[in-house]
Amino acid sequence: MPKPFRYLEPTFFAGLFDDPLLLVRTRPLSRAILFDCGKVHHLAKRVYTSIDAIFISHAHMDHFMGMDSVIRHSHASPRTIDVFGPPGLSARMANKFACYDWNLADTFWGNFRVGEICEDQVTSTLFSGPDAFQAQPEGERDGELYGNHYLSVRSVACEHRIPVLSYRVDEGAAFLVDDERMAAEGIVKGEWLKELERLFHAGELEGSAISYQAMLGEGVEERFTPNAAALYGRIMKQETPASIGYMTDVGFSDENLEKLVALHEGVTLLICECAFLAAEQRKAHLSRHMCTTDLNILLDRLRPRYVLPMHLSKIYQKNSAPLYQEIEPPPGVTVLKIPDRLTPRPMMESEVPKPVELK
Repeated sequence: MPKPFRYLEPTFFAGLFDDPLLLVRTRPLSRAILFDCGKVHHLAKRVYTSIDAIFISHAHMDHFMGMDSVIRHSHASPRTIDVFGPPGLSARMANKFACYDWNLADTFWGNFRVGEICEDQVTSTLFSGPDAFQAQPEGERDGELYGNHYLSVRSVACEHRIPVLSYRVDEGAAFLVDDERMAAEGIVKGEWLKELERLFHAGELEGSAISYQAMLGEGVEERFTPNAAALYGRIMKQETPASIGYMTDVGFSDENLEKLVALHEGVTLLICECAFLAAEQRKAHLSRHMCTTDLNILLDRLRPRYVLPMHLSKIYQKNSAPLYQEIEPPPGVTVLKIPDRLTPRPMMESEVPKPVELK
């Protein structure tokens, strides 16, 4: 089976009962973005050092307490990490920094730029490492939440008795040419395609000139166009980029459902909380979570290619099998299974090695 992603490599660093933790690696850049950071002590340091941006759904402990570990492994690195989340996140980050003494801060330390998302506006605050992580307001901006040549991130605010953000990652378009369209245009493949691809990846198609080859009778002639973007538009292969949806701790309501459909409809991979079984629907709704009945409704509306249920309530720790038995995916939707836990259980006192007795 072909992999659905060209550039992205999603890794869910949690089990069914663990705190949600999604890392999305961008293969061409060897960099990554992280969604939520609850219990993260099991991550290798090289994972932390690859993270460029973190997207927090909300500030409940199981989604946010691991930020201390991120700061611990990243603060002395000369780079800036973007942290996005709902309103109030900057004050929470300021409180985390204020918990520690930074009297040894050095000029090469890195920064954290915190962006509070409110509708279409992002309010930014820079916490500068060389300045002992003192807050420096940077104002508001609109436009794209986050992105580079290989991915873009969007969000929508839902309700969990507090604002909770759901995120969608879309892959950047790939450079693809359609052989049939090229033949119909009489355009011939050649070394010039490498230059066209270079301009594509550099984001320089618009306004760039390029020479290319095309059929002329029985032979081939060299042609020139001042608009490489228009040329590529004539021969490109149409393909819908793959995408990842991340949603957790969202109350099931008509308003939330419509917001989620608007953001995630047709997503390739949906990573979605399903906290309760159908028999506990009332408990799920009282605590503003979803049960399997709600997930089935959502899947019928979204029609993802794959769905990974996660964040099951710990009341089911003795038997998680019914969760998968109650999920009824529509045709074309594949349910992915994960183990109950990835993180190790706590160590018991009796398991601690005894110190060697001195004689």
